[in-house]
Amino acid sequence: MSKSAVDPKQYIIKQEPYYESVSDEIELYEAAYNARMPMMLKGPTGCGKSRFVEYMAYKLGRPLITVACNEDMTASDLVGRFLLDADGTKWQDGPLTTAARIGAICYLDEVVEARQDTTVVIHPLTDHRRSLPLDKKGELVEAHADFQLVISYNPGYQSMMKDLKQSTKQRFGALDFDYPEESIEILIVVKESGVDKATAEKLVKISHRARNLKGHGLDEGISTRLLVYAGQLISKGVKPQSACKMTMVTPLTDDPDMRDTLNAAVQTFFE
Repeated sequence: MSKSAVDPKQYIIKQEPYYESVSDEIELYEAAYNARMPMMLKGPTGCGKSRFVEYMAYKLGRPLITVACNEDMTASDLVGRFLLDADGTKWQDGPLTTAARIGAICYLDEVVEARQDTTVVIHPLTDHRRSLPLDKKGELVEAHADFQLVISYNPGYQSMMKDLKQSTKQRFGALDFDYPEESIEILIVVKESGVDKATAEKLVKISHRARNLKGHGLDEGISTRLLVYAGQLISKGVKPQSACKMTMVTPLTDDPDMRDTLNAAVQTFFE
């Protein structure tokens, strides 16, 4: 196995990320990591999937390399490519290759956004081979013993054109994520934004009303992340209605009637 010149310490999370457990997901993930099982995290936008991965990487003391997937991402973006410099051409490892070499957790966020021909390159790393062929370089990278691949996606957005193939899905263990139950979500908003509990309760109640509109005018409900944004603005002195409009209404929809509905919910709790 070729060694990487990359220092794994640069990918170590030095400060513990704040994460509130909602079930037994921490214990299940630890067991999966101990087995080096590839993992898939499924859940809506802003419900804590990325924070969970950061927390687990910190807890396990492993480097974390995160890739925000998009529809323009190519296999070379993940694996690596030859680059021109003053001395000619030089191979540059991509994030997936780097993670495999140094024994990092590689987190492919919203992997369903990547093209299907791109996601196929992860297959050899997610079965008994635990290897990554670099065809352009003529090298076979044997994954470090501590390497683990984690992917996430939002099933709410899946369609025939944007979904993972069964041949990809069945290479992973999976954990379902959703917005936390009310008491935990209130605790998160208080901790992350600095608002008092009464204000956090109102923000969470507004979000519940919005989430009931998913599929009835809204593609997605108000995420926990947006509740934290609203709380942060309020804690900085912004009027609650203005903070909610900026973070919990305007980002979600451009439909005038739906905005009126959301603004009415805000006014119910923040007169």
